[in-house]
Amino acid sequence: MQSDLHMLLTQAPLQLDDQDLQEIVLESPAGQRRRIDVEVGFCVFEVKRDLRTGNVREDAVVQLAGYVSSRREQTGQRYVGVLTDGAEWHLYHLVGESLELVSSLHTDVRNFEPDTLFVWLEGVLATGEKITPTAREIEQRLGAGSAAHALEFAELRALYERHRDDPGLVLKRKLWTKLLTTALGTNFRGEDDLFVEHTLLVAMAEIIGHAVVGLDPTDQSITPVTLLSGRLFASHEIGGVIESDFFDWPAEVAGGEPFVRGLARRLARFAWAHVETDVMKVLYESVIDAEQRHSLGEYYTPDWLAEIVVEETVTDALTERVLDPSCGSGTFLFHAVRRYIAAGEAAGMGIGEMLTGVTSKVLGMDVHPVAVTLARITYLLAIGPERLAHDDRPAFSVPVYLGDSMQWGQQNTLMNTDALSVPTDGGQLFDDDLLFPHRLLHDAGRFDRLVAELADRAAARAPGSPVPSLKATFRLFAVHDDDQAMLTATFAKMCELHDTGRDHIWGYYIRNLARPLSLADSANRVDVMVGNPPWLAYRYMPPQMKSEFREMSTARGFWAGAAVATNQDLSALFVARATELYLRDAGRFAFVMPLAVLTRNQYAGFRSGRWSPGGTGGGAANVNAALDTAWDLHAVKPAFFPVPASVIRGHRTTEHGSTAPGTENWAGRISRRNAPLPIARPALTRAAATTAASGERSPYAARFTQGAILVPRFLVLVEPKSTGPFGAGAGRRMVGSRRSSNEKKPWKDLPALSGAVEKQFVRPIHLGDTILPFREQEPFLGVIPWDGRQLLQGSDDTIDLYPGFADWWRAAENTWNTYRSTDKLSLLDQLDYRRKLRAQFPAGEHRVVYTKGGMYLAAARVSDPSAVIDHKLYWAATSSIDEARYLTAILNSPALLELVRPLQGRGEHNPRDFDKYVFQIPFPLYDADNNHHQRIVDLAASAETVAAAVEVPNTSFQTQRRAVRRALEDDGVAASIDGEIAALLGPTG
Repeated sequence: MQSDLHMLLTQAPLQLDDQDLQEIVLESPAGQRRRIDVEVGFCVFEVKRDLRTGNVREDAVVQLAGYVSSRREQTGQRYVGVLTDGAEWHLYHLVGESLELVSSLHTDVRNFEPDTLFVWLEGVLATGEKITPTAREIEQRLGAGSAAHALEFAELRALYERHRDDPGLVLKRKLWTKLLTTALGTNFRGEDDLFVEHTLLVAMAEIIGHAVVGLDPTDQSITPVTLLSGRLFASHEIGGVIESDFFDWPAEVAGGEPFVRGLARRLARFAWAHVETDVMKVLYESVIDAEQRHSLGEYYTPDWLAEIVVEETVTDALTERVLDPSCGSGTFLFHAVRRYIAAGEAAGMGIGEMLTGVTSKVLGMDVHPVAVTLARITYLLAIGPERLAHDDRPAFSVPVYLGDSMQWGQQNTLMNTDALSVPTDGGQLFDDDLLFPHRLLHDAGRFDRLVAELADRAAARAPGSPVPSLKATFRLFAVHDDDQAMLTATFAKMCELHDTGRDHIWGYYIRNLARPLSLADSANRVDVMVGNPPWLAYRYMPPQMKSEFREMSTARGFWAGAAVATNQDLSALFVARATELYLRDAGRFAFVMPLAVLTRNQYAGFRSGRWSPGGTGGGAANVNAALDTAWDLHAVKPAFFPVPASVIRGHRTTEHGSTAPGTENWAGRISRRNAPLPIARPALTRAAATTAASGERSPYAARFTQGAILVPRFLVLVEPKSTGPFGAGAGRRMVGSRRSSNEKKPWKDLPALSGAVEKQFVRPIHLGDTILPFREQEPFLGVIPWDGRQLLQGSDDTIDLYPGFADWWRAAENTWNTYRSTDKLSLLDQLDYRRKLRAQFPAGEHRVVYTKGGMYLAAARVSDPSAVIDHKLYWAATSSIDEARYLTAILNSPALLELVRPLQGRGEHNPRDFDKYVFQIPFPLYDADNNHHQRIVDLAASAETVAAAVEVPNTSFQTQRRAVRRALEDDGVAASIDGEIAALLGPTG
């Protein structure tokens, strides 16, 4: 086995050089007359014949731990161990004196894929050289599923656990939590694992940054502190790339040096000079899993789309200043920088003029500290190693800043008339503490240098010694006499923070926090804004942000009401606010937005283009937008976000805002999500969309309402049960919970209810499943708390008049109260939310219902007044059976469907919800004296007869609906109805 392993290591494509091959040692002495089976580099292998027998594996782990520990003590380097029998491969790292499993690989001799083993081994040994950093290679060798990542994370997690209570680390973790809560809302929990993942990502990005500029991160003369603080960048006159920040703690704590050096060795395998896309985005998405990114609302734009947005929005790259106010990993910045450089080279610019120009013209900002670091490295990658190494390269600073583009709370806390206030005491994000005079903020470069000077002087002072004088600093930076007392007090506070172990982070934090304020100065506003704003849902915003969001949205006419609050998100307000703060008059913008922005009611205020804040919210008056043709991207496959996307385009105007003149539909199948534009462009088609509706509404909109929220289903829906030998009792029905495979946790794991319930409380229930075109199916049954006069709950005295129902309902309430979410709604409040249950009593003789969502709308008459309508349906009472038939004919017609489809929300593949968008097609009220209307009624009656005669299969409701639609088409009545409805709706289409 040892010999076979040796042969594998020497013959496999692991890119071992001659020196590496000489260092593969069999039976390497390990002291105490023990020998390591195979040793190569910083890895020791223990080989066994069969790890599945007896205690072989357990004993081997103990033996391997001794080898790894002794090698670590002898060399001071990080060592790892691999245990294998040729079929199983287990990677371990040392925690204390014991080994912990990091990664495992099982090879299947019947379906062996050698490349899988080779990549795993190469990740362990880190022997590759000049690997081209494509998305596939990064994911395979550095991504969350790789042995390399598992090892790095395990090592860093153990290091964090040993130092988590260090004051400096505690502070950095706290500030990280505050900023990420601002960026990501309450869905962000700030778990230890995520902090460690973010630290690892930033360390990787910073090491890559050194490689990009031609510095060897494995050079033993470069200390880990130097790597993670950016000192070498400063010495090479490149600023704004790497700073002492939230994530440099591994270089400061005991045991961190071997980790940083090992990480540098692994990353140095890649040829980072050969990059044509935003590889930092690829790295982030490879490490942070898709489910976690989705929960945090982190959707990074594909390269091809970002390049098109930049290409069609930045019309004069050499003169226009471009800002991405939510830059993420820097995808838009990458293409904006490349566009400027291409234009500069075409114009014959020298390297000095080019770099000075691009860093003054292409700017980025984000409140996510990890994203900012990744974006800074992306900016360097866009400039390119050959330009960075040019003899005539000037000093420059990467203009990507950690900042809150929304400026939450600025007006009454962060910024007062005299100073910028920055907290240090662990309270809210915008408390009074460190103060910086307002005058200093106008010159961003001067302010950066001043704060860095104060931070360096505080760090250089011996702890406990007197606070040095700042007279020389005041002269150097020409600080106004009236501002000197404030700065002196602030410097004293910074010295105090340094004495308590909370030091240099404040310089970084302050400089970046102030950046949005300087960009908002009217003299600094930009010509173009591009990007992908945060899609943070209202329900995930922290309470203070919710309050400010609602206030700012209301001031701009964006607030669509509490009824749709959960469907509102930050994207629209973010674009309007960024336009207000950072975009000059007539400046252009283009942002990737949810597709719902194009049609949904909650974005109606945004679509109007009238974005003036009405004198509140801290912006200038008459901040409006003239919207251009939007791009509908839902038909581009594969989908690149979990939510369908669009691009909103326009320019700022002081005139009245205006809506987009139309929509352009994009379609095509792109070979891979992050394909570059030359691959994606030929696969794309673009065509003008037809107008969906005239802007008027049908008068029926006010009459239809959504049904009651009858969930959790098993507490309400029931099915008959055997009565047993004693029967159910007079006036009662024996029922039990109706269970379904579609139930979700925690409800799916709870026991069913059962009991004898008074018949008057057991009612027919219509769900979406029971409605077919022109036909209602047999309804379900449900226990509904309506006694004929009022809705009952368990605390009502009246409920005891109905002991069977009382037992059921109180059991249901107890279950609800025990397992409900953080909502404070009672079970009855849930069912009767916004009075959607009580509004159904008493019911009329004739009602029309239609399905809430799906590919095809289905509508039918409901003639049983005792039936209850669920929230998956919309319903309305009608004055007669003829009016009901008139409505079902319209709602079932393809002519209406074609007009409604552009208004529907969309899933990854198909349209989703109809809701009340059907009434944006302005069909008229029924008129019994109108011959056209009467023909529609007669055809609907014929359609009901055809539908009733169909022998629908006992399968899914989708299959049943298809069977009815096919019968209607075969009969010819479907075509006749559609012709009449098309004529009715003619002017709309």
